[in-house]
Amino acid sequence: MATKIPVTVITGFLGSGKTSIIRHLLQNNQGRRIAVLVNEFGELGIDGELLKSCQICPEDETEANQETNIFELTNGCLCCTVQEEFYPTMQELIKRRDSIDYIIIETSGLALPKPLIKAFRWQEIRNAATVDAVITVVDCAAVAAGTFASDLEAITAQRQEDDSLEHETPLQELFEDQLACADLVILNKTDLVDDQQKSQVVELVKNELPREVKIVSSDYGKLDPSILLGFAAAVEDNLDSRPSHHDTEEDHDHDDEINSTHVILDRTFEPEKLQATLEKLAQEQEIYRIKGFVAVANKPMRLVMQGVGNRFDKFYDRPWKLEEAKQTSLVFIGRNLQSSEIESQLVGL
Repeated sequence: MATKIPVTVITGFLGSGKTSIIRHLLQNNQGRRIAVLVNEFGELGIDGELLKSCQICPEDETEANQETNIFELTNGCLCCTVQEEFYPTMQELIKRRDSIDYIIIETSGLALPKPLIKAFRWQEIRNAATVDAVITVVDCAAVAAGTFASDLEAITAQRQEDDSLEHETPLQELFEDQLACADLVILNKTDLVDDQQKSQVVELVKNELPREVKIVSSDYGKLDPSILLGFAAAVEDNLDSRPSHHDTEEDHDHDDEINSTHVILDRTFEPEKLQATLEKLAQEQEIYRIKGFVAVANKPMRLVMQGVGNRFDKFYDRPWKLEEAKQTSLVFIGRNLQSSEIESQLVGL
């Protein structure tokens, strides 16, 4: 029997930098043939499109073949849709096992790792693939700002004063579950904090880890592939050492009020004005993440804009293709979001 395909699961909360890490890995694959499964939260495949622009295949392959390495699973959270979407996609990849060296799975920021990993115990999958490692990406700046406080009593006290903080506990549990399942923790966006803040975040993360796990720092997701691949952990065989808040539940429920919506506009924007408006929107509404592509006047390249809270970054990733419309497409992830309300704030810019 051929060697099992090693699968690396990359998890982490919204905006932690998972896609940036995978982009850097693909751009520096050192000849490895890598397939990527992207679990988008929403109808527009922003992350999948970003990864498709990495030129990850050998130069003699066609662009069409390059794009077949990226598989987008958009029918909800991957930990909830394992059987409906993940299983058939894995079956297709297994058929191509002779041409694949590694599989990378980028989970949704709202996904729990364990239900996905349990699928690798299914006989049809375990004979051909194994979970090499679970890598959890942590937004160092967000944790330093107290987004995921470890003191649940303090959160309870805050909630008594402000009902709008009711959602913090399930997000805290999600953060803890993603850490508890990790074989490696990547502390990302460390350039946004000072040494003292970083040390505090490292201590907080260590307190959430149920066993000895390495923590590595990263700026802009730039890590050597040898750090991310080759753990041979066979995670599906030792899940008992990875506790979860949901271990006693048959299924788990996500917050039904968390949703994704998108806005597509056939027009260009001035980047700084658009960013200022998006920052204002994020303050006025409960928006966790903004990401998408922006058409900029007199620019032949597509602008990628991403925001978490009041922190935004943007870069030009590639030229617009001749056959594609130069549209501005933005995805918003948050609570009780309405695309019509968001669009009304953008059309007048």
